[in-house]
Amino acid sequence: MPVKVLDATLSTFQGEFEKFSNEAPKNKANLILFLADDEPSTKRSWCPDCVGAEPVILKKLEASPDNVALLRAYVGDRPTWRNPEHPWRVDSSFKLKGVPTLIRWEDGVIKGRLEDHEAHLEEKIDSILSGN
Repeated sequence: MPVKVLDATLSTFQGEFEKFSNEAPKNKANLILFLADDEPSTKRSWCPDCVGAEPVILKKLEASPDNVALLRAYVGDRPTWRNPEHPWRVDSSFKLKGVPTLIRWEDGVIKGRLEDHEAHLEEKIDSILSGN
């Protein structure tokens, strides 16, 4: 099945998250992937872990036989992300510590989470995708 992908930035997140949440009941899995922004000069993410994890995650999601939705949320440039008061660091729902972070979102709460050091591991991605 094709993966339904929405992209959001800090400024567009609320609207995209609302769309994502409204569509959630139609999907077997609803995932949020927090990533670092691309550097304007290189067109590549400033976060090497994001560069490594994102293609692995997308490959696993695209291979799923089920309907899967993915909201890619971009945390901003390096100085924005490094701020301890970053909105997603202090948000009571997400409590981000690093990027990339992959979250399984069900019924308005986090049901699974892969932090930056494990978000590229295929068996962990399979586990979060299946809801285990």
